[in-house]
Amino acid sequence: MNIKESMEQIVNAESRALLSIPYTENYDKAVELIVEHVHRRGGKLVTSGMGKAGQIAMNIATTFSSTGIPAVNLHPSEAQHGDLGVLQPDDVMLLISNSGKTREILDLVMLTRNLYPAIPMIVITGNPDSELSRITDLTLPTGGAPEVCPLGLTPTTSTTVMTVIGDILVVNVMRATGFSREEYAKRHHGGYLGHKSRTGHE
Repeated sequence: MNIKESMEQIVNAESRALLSIPYTENYDKAVELIVEHVHRRGGKLVTSGMGKAGQIAMNIATTFSSTGIPAVNLHPSEAQHGDLGVLQPDDVMLLISNSGKTREILDLVMLTRNLYPAIPMIVITGNPDSELSRITDLTLPTGGAPEVCPLGLTPTTSTTVMTVIGDILVVNVMRATGFSREEYAKRHHGGYLGHKSRTGHE
């Protein structure tokens, strides 16, 4: 197989995975939880994941922050060494684990419950029947498509799907809060996006 054929195979496989993301009413509930806790109550969104999923969680947090929803990323291991103190009662958590078995994330759930039992927790996972789904509030399943990695191991397809689910949440929260270009400009003072948001020009 040459590079062109491999590229077509990978793009087709990941496109099918995206089109297979299952909709459930938990998407509506997740958007409402974020709007209620962050936009109305003044809390923040706290994202977390381990490894590659943690990098997706960080990206989701920064995207939310730039669109009017204050968000931070909490490393699940560092949480056990004091960083759990970033949590406040009106926060909402977004946890990412493809397997739903990531020990550090499971531990983070229990630590959070001990500190603030009422903090709602949303999970993005490829395993909706996992322990993580059972002990949290809302599950957003990825559909569990196989990785395009030839070993079937390296997070590839799963991280693509996780990123898009994050985008689904961001865009729908923006719509729900009526986030405007003017508000966007206030958060982007530099660079191309800052210029475009303030002037409307390329």
